[in-house]
Formats: sequence, C-alpha cells, structure tokens
Amino acid sequence: MFRNPAFADAWSRLPDYLGQHVLVSLTALALGLAISFPLSLYAVRRPHLRTALLAVASIVQTIPGLALLALFYPLLLAIAALTTRAFGFDFSALGFLPSVLALALYSMLPVIRNTITGIEGVDPSLRRAAQGVGMTERQSLFMVELPLAMPVIMAGIRTAAVWVIGTATLATPIGQTSLGNYIFSGLQTQNWVFVLFGCIAAALLALIVDLLLSLMERGAARRRRTPVVAGLAGLALVVALALAPSLGARKADYVIGAKTFSEQYILAALIAQRLEANGSTARRREGLGSSIIFDALAASEIDAYVEYTGTIWANVMKRTDIKSRAETLAEVSDWLRRERGIVQAGTLGFENAYALAMKRSAAERLGIRSIADLARHAPQLTIAGDYEFLSRPEWAALRKAYGLNFKAERTMQPEFMYPAAGNEVDVISAYTSDGRIAQFDLLVLDDPKAVIPPYDAVLLISPKRAGDTALFNALKPLDNAIDVTLMREANLRANKGEAPEQVARWMADRLGARARSP
Repeated sequence: MFRNPAFADAWSRLPDYLGQHVLVSLTALALGLAISFPLSLYAVRRPHLRTALLAVASIVQTIPGLALLALFYPLLLAIAALTTRAFGFDFSALGFLPSVLALALYSMLPVIRNTITGIEGVDPSLRRAAQGVGMTERQSLFMVELPLAMPVIMAGIRTAAVWVIGTATLATPIGQTSLGNYIFSGLQTQNWVFVLFGCIAAALLALIVDLLLSLMERGAARRRRTPVVAGLAGLALVVALALAPSLGARKADYVIGAKTFSEQYILAALIAQRLEANGSTARRREGLGSSIIFDALAASEIDAYVEYTGTIWANVMKRTDIKSRAETLAEVSDWLRRERGIVQAGTLGFENAYALAMKRSAAERLGIRSIADLARHAPQLTIAGDYEFLSRPEWAALRKAYGLNFKAERTMQPEFMYPAAGNEVDVISAYTSDGRIAQFDLLVLDDPKAVIPPYDAVLLISPKRAGDTALFNALKPLDNAIDVTLMREANLRANKGEAPEQVARWMADRLGARARSP
C-alpha cells in the first residue's frame, strides 16, 4: 500500500493537513464552549432568554456549513479594511479566523440545548433540599445541579466536537488547510485515494475524540476522577501529536493560490516549483472560489495566482461589452494596477474560456454547430454547468443574446459533468483548455455573436509583492510559454489520476526542452 504513489503522496501531506484540522477544530470548539456554556447558565432561570437563545442557535444550525463558512470571509474582509483605516492595523480574513468563527457558531446548539436540558432535568426535590440547608440559588446551581447535569452536558459537547470536526473539512474553499484538502483536490483531479484518505482520516479523528469525551462523560456520571483525567490526557496527547510537526515548520516565503479545478492545481504547483528552484519556499492554498481568491490577492493574503481575463472583465470590472483579446488584456492589466494595486506579471500563453459543448454524435444528429443553432432545440434539452457558471454574468449574457431557455439546468462538479454529456445531460459548460473535450468526443459550439469574452490566463501578483524582483524573475520563464495544446495534455494527465505536482514537473520538463531546442 505504501508503495502506491497516490497513497504515499496522501500520507506525506497528513502531518500538515491533520495539524491544521485539529488546530482549527480545537480553537472553534473552545470558543464555542466559552460562549455557549456561560450563556446557558445565565439563561436557564430566565424562560424568555432561554427560548430566544435556543431559537437563535437553532437558526444558525439550519444554515449549510459551507455557506456559513463562506459568509464570514467578506464580513471579516470589510472589518479588516475598517480597522486599517481607523486604527492602522489589519488582520487576515482568509482561512483560520473565518473558519474558527463559523465553526464556533456551529458548535453552540448542542452545548446550549444539553446544558439547559440537563439542569432542568435535575429532580426539583434536590433543589428544595439545597435551599433547605441554606444554599443560595447560585450555590445550588454550581454545587448541586451542575454536577448532576454534567453527563448530559458532556453528551452535548461530544455532539459539538463531532459536528465541528466533520464540518471543518468544508473550510478548504475559504483558504483553511484541513483534511478537506484531500477531498476537494481529490474530487477535482479524480484522485479517489485522496478522497477516501480524507474521509477516513476525518472519521477516525472524530471517532477518537468522541471516545475520549465518552470516557470523560462516564467518569462524570459515576463521580470518578480517573476516567475524566484519562480522557483529558488522551485529548492532550492527540492535540500534541497532531500539532507537533507544524510547530517546528518554517513559514513559507510565498503563498500561491489556486481555484477549484485541475488546471489551477497544476499551475499552482508549477509556480511553487519555479520558486523552489530559485531557492524560495512556497505554500499553496488550493480550492478557493473565484471571488475569494481575488479578494485574498487584493488584500495580500496570498502572493500570486493564475487568473483569466474574462473573469476579471465580467465578474470584477462588471463589463458587458466585448473587445479583442489584446484590448481586453491591456484594459484588465491597467484596471488591476490602478484600482487594486495588483500587478499582472505576464500571460501564460493560452486561453481557457467558457464554452458550451455537446456530445459530437448528438450535435450532428440535431444539426447543431453553434449556440444559435442550439437555441432552437434548447427547450427540449438539459444543460449542466459547474457550480459557478450558471450564476456568472457570462451565462446571463448568453441567455439574453441567444434566447436560451433550457428544459432544466443542473450543477455538477466538472469531473462528473464531462462524462454526463450525452447521457444524463445534453449540453455542458466546458473549458476550452480541457483535455476531456477530446477524451469524451465533445463538440464545442461556435459563439457567432462573440458573447463570451476572451479568457487569457495571466499571472497576478499581490500589491505587497508588486516590487518583489526575485518573484518576478522566478516566474519570468512562464511568460507566454504554455500553449493550449500543452495545457490540454497536462489537464488530461491530471484528470486521469496523475498528481498535480507530477504533472507540473512534466510540464516543466517540456518547457525546458522547448527552451533548449533551436
């Protein structure tokens, strides 16, 4: 098993992923307990406050975990901007802090509910007995009721711990390294070893923590100190073992961002390898959404990543007009520097635009060669897009320009979307640099009205690194060096199971061979 390259790669990442997962989960759970437990004690004798507290906690629990995590990022980014202007200091709104705050909120309901339920479940005669011997209400609560309610409270803490550990796997898209990195990257690159490894690791961590908390719960129920101490010691050992490798780790010189698809993982690995070849260290933050990664770069929370001019043009600049590739590139570069202080270090040499694609056999049968042809058949067809496309301005513009009105719209991971074309769905939103277009024999439909803007791949550098000569020199060999044929082949290798790092090394070899050829 250890000789399997995918398993060996997964195992090598475990210290970093596990350490970060434990750190964010422990911090969130501690914060959640520090807030929810005192609130529960204060509210237990106040019926109106108790009802309101449980209602608010229940409402928070209904918000999907990924949405709750994502909502905290723009909120903290705005607060960081305010503190910078008002007090001259800022803080990172990416990764750890939004994850901790969201997970802490997620942990509160079981603690609040079980604390109140446990205290209310104490036999009223015991309360009266406590009052009969002269105890105040506070003394009765802390010396009689709380110890009796502790097993129920511990059950709530166990539930909260399992919820937090499980939900922490969803923190990857907002920049927090966790065991979820295995799952997100595995899904994007069809590395099922990674997906299983991440699921099993998260489940084992939750199970171990639950067993140790269960030991403490039994000790509390039986009024025995030894199980409680043993459970605490076990938890301390788990935390120490998980965090030990990261405590001595050197901070990386650069942080490279990547979005949520294979091409981005490959290019981030290629950039990191270029930096390492020049004597620097680099860390990758992968699986970030388009808006989050751009805001993170603008705030200098990451140092560089690969973006596409069409995304900046439509999503960030809110432009709806269409210009040539050269004009779009020049205007995007000027706007980024002027408005955000972001520097465009160069183009990579290929374009990765959105396109609509169909199974070639189905398109030929229906006589569809362009999006204009597609519009006539759309009411009988189903379209699938990645989780961004159907909410992007480009899709709205396509619908308006061509009068597209599909029978149904579905959202899929790209890894499942391509093989679904011609089977579960009729049309997909493809990427023009994706090798799976040829692999699954898809026909990319022409866009005669030129609605989709150009999507040249460009290297963007954060404002903090705008004057970093070493960074620019390290990345200079990538400028205009990758054509679409090479990128399609690289993407196809990743989609067939090769690790992004391995594909990036293959690309570097190909680029080196081209540079050496006369």
